[in-house]
Amino acid sequence: MRFNDALIEEINDCHPTPGTCAFWWLGQMSFIVKTATKTLYFDPYLTDEERRLFPSPLRAALIDHADFVFGSHDHTDHIDDATWKAIATASPRATFVLPSGLAGPVSRRLSLPESRMLPLAADATVSLDGLTIHAIPAAHEQLNDRNENAIFVVSGDGITLCHTGDTCLYEGLIPRLLACGPIDICMLPINGRDARRLRRNCIGNMTYQEAVDLTGALHPRLVIPGHYDMFPDNTENPMLFASYLEIKYPDQDFWIGPHARKILFPY
Repeated sequence: MRFNDALIEEINDCHPTPGTCAFWWLGQMSFIVKTATKTLYFDPYLTDEERRLFPSPLRAALIDHADFVFGSHDHTDHIDDATWKAIATASPRATFVLPSGLAGPVSRRLSLPESRMLPLAADATVSLDGLTIHAIPAAHEQLNDRNENAIFVVSGDGITLCHTGDTCLYEGLIPRLLACGPIDICMLPINGRDARRLRRNCIGNMTYQEAVDLTGALHPRLVIPGHYDMFPDNTENPMLFASYLEIKYPDQDFWIGPHARKILFPY
């Protein structure tokens, strides 16, 4: 594992070929993915706060190479204002992708020009700078029509990624995802939901069992569970996901590992 300058150096020195990529998990649903031509940040949450169970492995101000930054919804651990501001300054070429219902509020709050943002409507598909991006509605505990929660399916350089952000299963989700074509890597939450958390406005996600079922329906080449490690009152044991997946879909490949470690795909 590497941190801060060493991690940036590792990312810059990594040169995947078309059809391959490298990824680094930064905790929660924060991922860096590097393809042959792009460096992508999904839901980067890099602000050090007391409530975190571990410090951020990367200072956002060091990120001067981002091509696209994705924010699935407007919770601090997914659209982190301080992180987005720092990346916007350090990576002047970066495009910030988010659900269209958030574009105005986020632009005003961060003083981020709308010219640097790519707001996507529900079920929209956009091609930009070598990427094709599908925005699929996410049901963060509940589905609504405000277009403030998104799942992103991103294709480019021979790799297709599905970053679900925070979502529960809902009727019509699986056909929408399958319509995007075969998925190479799927990143999804497993922390679940319950009355205790919802009572204190901790909005929930798929259970690990539901995440396994979604994986079985999509058959990605690799699945990565997330959103189980960051906050002491909102965790899950990823080995429960792994055990259930191995029993139900024994041929499905998955990755569970430490933060900030470079993983090459395919292995």
